[in-house]
Amino acid sequence: MLRGRRFRPGPWPTLAAAVVIATTILLGNWQARRADLRGSLQSKAAVVAQQAPLPVRGAASITPELRYSPAVAGGEYRAGRQIWLDNRTYKGAAGYYVLTPLRLDDGSHVLVNRGWIAATPWHSAPPAVPPAGRVIVTGRLNQAPPSFLELQHAAPVGPVLQNLDLAELARVSGLALAPLILEQTGEAPDGLVRDWPAPDSGREKNVSYMWQWYSFAALTALLWLLLNWQPAGRK
Repeated sequence: MLRGRRFRPGPWPTLAAAVVIATTILLGNWQARRADLRGSLQSKAAVVAQQAPLPVRGAASITPELRYSPAVAGGEYRAGRQIWLDNRTYKGAAGYYVLTPLRLDDGSHVLVNRGWIAATPWHSAPPAVPPAGRVIVTGRLNQAPPSFLELQHAAPVGPVLQNLDLAELARVSGLALAPLILEQTGEAPDGLVRDWPAPDSGREKNVSYMWQWYSFAALTALLWLLLNWQPAGRK
């Protein structure tokens, strides 16, 4: 196919190709490092999930590093401060996460995600009243559920929220909230679904991006090689 042609790379196309190849390889390497980091975090989360439940007596004992740790907390629900996190789906159905502050022994609070409930036909907040009196709640410590894009950010007003920012909620409500929520596990006669997803660090997404960048580098190199084979008589 290349008979009668000579390989004559031009300086500017070569420089441009070198920049693109170097950049895409660096980006691929960065995604590879991110994948390794997230893979190690996911492995750590799997190990942590097998540990004995951590007794929670105050919000100060909960730190972000304890994410995915099993935990058990005793206290009383603040039913009047309950919130419903809107636009949460379960098996394709729209609904809410029901989150209720649990007042701990030292007066601080941990926000308990008590579970998911389907939206009513009027798309208004369902009751899902928490039990009264002292309760013992077992579950898994986790970050707040993922946020959705908002065209205009608004401070939490009323019981129904689109997104949950624990720090802002603590500021607006005046409650001393832990930096993680407690995803309740186990059965309870309240009709809420507690089918929490397994820990996912997002490693597979980084691996996908890594191979995309490496593919761009290989494609650029291939195009540079093919386009620089010119007819032998061309000067």
